[in-house]
Amino acid sequence: MTEPKVHIVDDDEAMRDSLKWLLESRGFSVALYPTGEAFIAAFDSDFCGCLVLDVRMPGMSGLHLYELLQTRHSTLPVIFITGHGDVPMAVSALKQGAADFIEKPFNDEDMLRLIESCMKQDRAAAVQRAENSSVARRIESLTPREREVLALIVAGKLNKQIADGLDISIKTVEVHRSRVMEKMDANSVAELVQLVLKNRV
Repeated sequence: MTEPKVHIVDDDEAMRDSLKWLLESRGFSVALYPTGEAFIAAFDSDFCGCLVLDVRMPGMSGLHLYELLQTRHSTLPVIFITGHGDVPMAVSALKQGAADFIEKPFNDEDMLRLIESCMKQDRAAAVQRAENSSVARRIESLTPREREVLALIVAGKLNKQIADGLDISIKTVEVHRSRVMEKMDANSVAELVQLVLKNRV
């Protein structure tokens, strides 16, 4: 994973520089982009942290950039900077999944609070994605029969019901069940079920 950064996209150089100074003084790592096109050229799906994005810019607008990032499955939380007349656009972006918006002129502490909240959200999402990936890899390690047994365990079936459903002996179910628990690294059926359901795999 790349270093968490606050990515700032704004065509106003003074705004970029003042935000950079503010954020770096609070220990954030910052990357600046004068246009949406410049950010897209540098964008990597591994980017983590958050994106502070001016709604209205020459060339590619903030909203257009945001829509483009959605098509690229970006997970960066986005904070829109908006002038008073752009609030309806920002509200529309919120409905599409943006994290928040802040009106110019904004209070530094309000911006810092928003950014800290987004950075925390991004860290939590990264942990969840890593866990999902780990669970997916564990499920992939199961044999087709073990996956069938897993699905029936998660559905709440008892060994006898699993045996009847798959037309195998209870002893065979117990062997498969034991292997499933071991490969999934679960200490109990409750843990196994939570692991699978929580990670939606």
